[in-house]
Amino acid sequence: MVDVTVEVTVSCTPEAFLALVMDPRRYAEVDRKLGRIDWVRSAGEVTEFRFRSRLPGLGPGPKIVSRMTLTPGRRVDVRLPDRPENRLARRLCSFEASFECAPVAGGIRVRRRIAFGFAAPLRLLAEPVLRRNLRADVEREVRGARQLLER
Repeated sequence: MVDVTVEVTVSCTPEAFLALVMDPRRYAEVDRKLGRIDWVRSAGEVTEFRFRSRLPGLGPGPKIVSRMTLTPGRRVDVRLPDRPENRLARRLCSFEASFECAPVAGGIRVRRRIAFGFAAPLRLLAEPVLRRNLRADVEREVRGARQLLER
């Protein structure tokens, strides 16, 4: 399992940051793990979107559907829902991610977590590569989100 957590302070409201996250096309401007997005569907506090994943150091992956669930003003949880498009991805790996916002002086503290686990024998190849590359990629992602919101 490769599990990365990065924290950053952003001069904005939790609502502004979480709105950015819940807009996958806009968030893809700062997150290189999000390849071409085919579609986005939102209903209330749930957004699903189909895209081609790109893991740092591993290149493009299969097209998958991601589901983001918003807890207003607090967090977004991201999972791979049980859908036909995710059958292969769910067999080969586990995935979970979140964005959590907490008020601090001058803005919010954002805690970004992302975790991947892989089935054998893929684990032997993918996890060492992600251990070397994922943290820097997530740090770049949250810095990009901060810059986008603080313009």
